[in-house]
Amino acid sequence: MEKENWYILKNIDELDSPALIVFPERVKYNIGLAISMVGDVKRLRPHVKTNKAKEVTELLMEAGINKFKCATIAEAEMLAQCDAADVLLAYQPLGPKLRRFVSLIEKYPATQFSCLTDNRTAANDQSIAFAGNHLSLSVYIDLNVGMNRTGILPAEAFDLFKYCSTLKGLTVAGLHVYDGHLRDVDLELRKQRCDEAFNEVEKLKELFEKNSRKTTTIIAGGSPTFPIHAVRQNVECSPGTFVYWDKGYSDQCPEQKFLPAAVLVTRVISLPNSNHICLDLGHKSVAAENEISKRVFFLNAPGLKAISQSEEHLVVETAQEHSYKPGDVLYGLPFHICPTVALYERVHTVEEGIITGEWRNVARDRVITI
Repeated sequence: MEKENWYILKNIDELDSPALIVFPERVKYNIGLAISMVGDVKRLRPHVKTNKAKEVTELLMEAGINKFKCATIAEAEMLAQCDAADVLLAYQPLGPKLRRFVSLIEKYPATQFSCLTDNRTAANDQSIAFAGNHLSLSVYIDLNVGMNRTGILPAEAFDLFKYCSTLKGLTVAGLHVYDGHLRDVDLELRKQRCDEAFNEVEKLKELFEKNSRKTTTIIAGGSPTFPIHAVRQNVECSPGTFVYWDKGYSDQCPEQKFLPAAVLVTRVISLPNSNHICLDLGHKSVAAENEISKRVFFLNAPGLKAISQSEEHLVVETAQEHSYKPGDVLYGLPFHICPTVALYERVHTVEEGIITGEWRNVARDRVITI
């Protein structure tokens, strides 16, 4: 499917910039590849933080995927509006978010919702909220296996499991294991580090099952460790970036053969001096959390070097004798597609080089209806 200049738009004059274009055939290819990597579609629980669009969710469901993972109430509601059967809010809802989560569950009874918990206070608050509204919910204990962001240490998880078993309104369904800190380009090294951390998870699974006499589900990994967890038995995998892919993971995970399916379109708007050009691709148009050289890679101008960026402008350095002129179009791969998508209310779909429609990123908003 990889063709030279596959990203070039034939009707580019119809598209204002900056814009994010998506290639549905490549999205479908990536979905099929993910399913083939995991072997059993029932073991795939994609994270929708990347796409945030109903249309992509529908493509995933058409491929046989019916379990999903998300990070926000809006993403969860988008999934419910698509009639997704099983939705994990991979977040620990507290305070107003917990009240919104309860409202979401009540509004969409056809969807089975679950969430994370990693401490007694949160579990207790969840119990009160669920039981107080006559709900019984599955929760997953979130483990900290080295990410040091959220989660409880494996050594302390069994005590939390026992505490949760005394609470009304919730049942521990399993373990959530996110190891996004494992990004070694060398797959063998990444696998070694992943396996070392997962040993503790397997021990916990055995302990949980021995004490509950119920199956403990493990939901593990993101994009970097997807091929590692994909070969484990009885583990649900939750990559997200694979649907669109990006430059960052293309570089970090060369063993994964997903195709870039989302491309930034930008134009030259000014020539401030002899070896600098200015593009309409500012902080508001591409994820800017990385150093400036790791924000966008230009497919049709790989030699350009980004040197400064502001809200609406990106200044790049080029050769002294360049031929760029205002209005020239550049096509770029974002290094991090997930937050880049969140900067656009819609993506434009492209088929055979022609803009054919748009998909609204409805879940980029904090609120849809709840």
